[in-house]
Amino acid sequence: EDLEEIYLALVTGLSGYVRKNGFAEVIVGLSGGVDSALTAAIAADALGAEAVHGVTMPSRYSSSGSVDDSVDLAERLGIRVDMINIDEVFSDFLEVLGPVFGGAPADVAEENLQARIRGTILMAIANKHGGMVVATGNKSEMAVGYATLYGDMVGGYAVLKDVYKTMVYDLAAWRNLQSEVIPRSIIDKPPSAELRPDQLDEDSLPPYPVLDDILYRYIE
Repeated sequence: EDLEEIYLALVTGLSGYVRKNGFAEVIVGLSGGVDSALTAAIAADALGAEAVHGVTMPSRYSSSGSVDDSVDLAERLGIRVDMINIDEVFSDFLEVLGPVFGGAPADVAEENLQARIRGTILMAIANKHGGMVVATGNKSEMAVGYATLYGDMVGGYAVLKDVYKTMVYDLAAWRNLQSEVIPRSIIDKPPSAELRPDQLDEDSLPPYPVLDDILYRYIE
């Protein structure tokens, strides 16, 4: 009952914001991860599948499974999905920035650059079609700064802004009990931003159950 109440609150919040502000559709970046999957499911339930536009934007570090999972999710939800490969744009940025970067080893700068390219693409689509980008980050990431300013934080509304990562998994499981719209492979895969080779969230953060326990005690 608690999970249902939370899920319906998220649906109600997004629906009210989008409709009262007169947006024609919402645009969701589909990464193949559980956060964007749950966000897309909530958006489809809140607004109807026809008002949700998913965009998957693979780079050289994206696994084929992430792209396949995003398309599978979109088909299950009945939402539109487009794929825009950002690798060429990323390469152009690296070439332009090369003289300024001065041969320094790749680090968070290159990682954030990919997220900002994706954010720019999502905003361009939203502007062109009178829509609103929905941010997909969760409360655990936001609380510790595990996100990219002007990148994956782009959006007019963050559906999961007050939902801890462990709760994201719980809500995804609850939604699948109603109808299995989120592929099991998305729920089972280890969380990763996929911005460098073999990257996992746990390279930078404690396991989410540990992190969320800390954050809940500190924040709540």
